[in-house]
Amino acid sequence: MARSVNLGSQGLSVPAIGLGCMGMSEFYGPSDRKSNLAVLDRAIEIGCRFWDTADMYGPFTNEELIGEAIRGRRDKVVLATKFGVVRGPQGEWLGVKGGADYVRSSCEQSLKRLGTDHIDLYYQHRVDPDTPIEETVGAMADLVREGKVRFIGLSEADAGTLERAHRVHPLSALQTEYSLWSREVEETILPTVQRLGIGFVAYSPIGRGFLAGAIGDRSDLGEGDWRLSNPRFSARALAHNRQIVDGIAAIAERRGATPAQIALAWVLSRSDGLAAIPGTRRIRRLEENWAAQAIELSPSELAALSALADIGVEGERY
Repeated sequence: MARSVNLGSQGLSVPAIGLGCMGMSEFYGPSDRKSNLAVLDRAIEIGCRFWDTADMYGPFTNEELIGEAIRGRRDKVVLATKFGVVRGPQGEWLGVKGGADYVRSSCEQSLKRLGTDHIDLYYQHRVDPDTPIEETVGAMADLVREGKVRFIGLSEADAGTLERAHRVHPLSALQTEYSLWSREVEETILPTVQRLGIGFVAYSPIGRGFLAGAIGDRSDLGEGDWRLSNPRFSARALAHNRQIVDGIAAIAERRGATPAQIALAWVLSRSDGLAAIPGTRRIRRLEENWAAQAIELSPSELAALSALADIGVEGERY
């Protein structure tokens, strides 16, 4: 069932389905550490070993959670983390940084929280508009030469920035939102990464859970869930965007699959050099997402899913 994806041309191989760990620490309401560790244990058992975190999740506590989960079995996981979105100890948002000194200090702190001597894939979380990308990537390249980082990437970068960064040091991956209701990358970003030989990692491939079909209205979102402030989860947007879910659900029913699995299978069909990192805090959903790798959509199903773009999406991504 497991499929491997080569991200870029630098030798980074990961499962096609990974695990976005952000929601285990923040943004989607309260979570339970014991339950989260059980999910991470199960992920290793089934082979879902490409894990994504960031220093700002929590803040800082998500890396600590991952560090606890990989203790004594670091070799079982391809570990990705990110720097660049700056937060204070109380969670305050302090902007974006990409200066060379900040890159180095962020890496040292992440290594300590993760309890490891190296990061497999290190991303700049958001591009710092006040720092040349050449400086940021140059500092990341130094970390590669020192053995603290194996591969590097960017997140939510535009095509021109990718070109400039890739000239400084080969990028293995770009991580950006991509799903059946977030397809902005198709115009210039996907062609650029394919031309440059950079892998692509799709975050929120199930539309922050919406495309799974379980969110009918705002009452389905609990207290502390950041989606309540997201434009796509307003009452008006939910009512309109439900048409997209209905189209996915119709194909899922015919295939004996779940809407989440169909949404994931569509994303995986878009490129050979693409991996997806859905998030979850439930073992059942982890296993469901993992099984999506086995679904091969027919040309007519792919066409029907792609045509859902004609419905249009109500609400901005953020």
